[in-house]
Amino acid sequence: MLMFAVRSSLSLLQNGVAERKNRTILNMARTMLKSKTMPKEFWAEAVACAVYLSNRSPTKSLKNVTPQEAWSGQTPGVHHLRIFGSIAYAQVPEQERSKLDDRSRKLVFIGYNENSKGYKLFSPDSRRIVISRDVEFDEDATWNWRSKTENDSYDIYPYFDEETDMEQEVEQQDPTPPPSSGLSNTPGSSSGEKTPKYRSLADIYNETQAIDGMNLFCLLADAEPLSFDEAEKDEKWRRAMDEEIHAIVKNDTWELTSLPKNHQVIGVKWVYKAKKNANGEVERYKARLVAKGYKQKHGVDYDEVFAPVARLETIRLLISLAAQYRWKIYQLDVKSAFLNGFLDEDVYIEQPLGYVIEGHKDKVLKLKKALYGLKQAPRAWNSRLDNYLQGNGFVRCAHEYALYVKKEDGYFLFVCIYVDDLIFIGNSSRMFDDFKKAMAREFEMSDMGLMSYYLGIQVRQTEENIFVSQEGYAKEVLKKFNMLNCKPVNTPMQFGTKLSRMKQDGEEEVDPTTFKSLFGSLRYLTCTRPDILFAV
Repeated sequence: MLMFAVRSSLSLLQNGVAERKNRTILNMARTMLKSKTMPKEFWAEAVACAVYLSNRSPTKSLKNVTPQEAWSGQTPGVHHLRIFGSIAYAQVPEQERSKLDDRSRKLVFIGYNENSKGYKLFSPDSRRIVISRDVEFDEDATWNWRSKTENDSYDIYPYFDEETDMEQEVEQQDPTPPPSSGLSNTPGSSSGEKTPKYRSLADIYNETQAIDGMNLFCLLADAEPLSFDEAEKDEKWRRAMDEEIHAIVKNDTWELTSLPKNHQVIGVKWVYKAKKNANGEVERYKARLVAKGYKQKHGVDYDEVFAPVARLETIRLLISLAAQYRWKIYQLDVKSAFLNGFLDEDVYIEQPLGYVIEGHKDKVLKLKKALYGLKQAPRAWNSRLDNYLQGNGFVRCAHEYALYVKKEDGYFLFVCIYVDDLIFIGNSSRMFDDFKKAMAREFEMSDMGLMSYYLGIQVRQTEENIFVSQEGYAKEVLKKFNMLNCKPVNTPMQFGTKLSRMKQDGEEEVDPTTFKSLFGSLRYLTCTRPDILFAV
């Protein structure tokens, strides 16, 4: 017969296995605290360390293996184990000290970091936890905890200080982090991250200010909508969509028709973007109608797709020529450039949301010209622009298909193309004016004047010099990889650093996608910072 019984709330003996293990852990923790005369405030850290050691100790329940090995399948190492509460001297990184400062700090060992293979150390003076790998231990010494007054205590609460402390990883064989503890966790452990200081949570809550409706609106005012339903409720985005449809209709991009048999209709969607300048300020709101080109079939809906764009080396060459001969660099922007490309294939799209013609909801739109999102749209636009330029006296460079040159009576004009952005230099202001007027007659253009911001590169032109920088782009990279609060150094790479293709013992796994993104971002940053090229 099976019977259920409720355990007495005051009796610990009825839950035998768990209670015996709890007793063992508490005895270990009590012993560790007493042996180093540590305050009871560190009971949680002592318990965590006791569990960490218990998982790596032999037991009768398992034959010839420890609990950690049975769980992970890897034999844990013991060479890194140290006596709880012993004195530890953690090395101070060179970038945080001068030549005459102490090379180490006197701390107390309180366990093993759960987020990395690092030692967890406590500073009684600053009441902060430090994670470090470069540590020398004096296991016979004990901190004089009795030097504190009786009314003083070691309260530990989460708080993130603005200072950066030593946070490095400890090299050990055991790949499994120690169990969590009741003490507040230190955030991360890699070099360069912040180290926590502590204060009461009540103080943090008291200083927290609620965001009222108006402030919340200001925070979200420049946010880009994620859907048409969200955008149509905002007047500025509705205006942007009206401008896009007006440009498409004015350009005679499509015609209303019925879908022929054996043809597929391609969907469209709205894409919204708040255009910003080099300082990160919103200049205008742009709504783009984009075709769902991923539904197109090669050989049926499109054929060739390649379209050349200017290489960064070419752009730097033009900037250097302008600086050498004290020329000015001018910039033009083609509005809705892809809408100017002619299509060779029959492509049908659905009517866009918000602009479905009443009484013709079952109709589709046949494209006469390209639309953003189509596979062949970039090539169609480039072919249209190439034909126009070569038909008006320009010669395309044989080694750079995005560079065109025009010569007249000893004067010349260089035009460089990157999709819909054009920059041009030369030695004749008359050719400048003629070129801008001719382009305005053929396409709808925006005269940007002197080039100031191009492909993420900030350009400042004076009478005698040209200065280029990527400050805004660099800040975006730092923000993307959570390094806005990092400390700058004079050299991009530590002297004598030895790199290896193989993963070293104790190193964490690197996410390939994140690494490639970081590497590509730094490569693009070398456009204006050649001094970091070797390090990259």
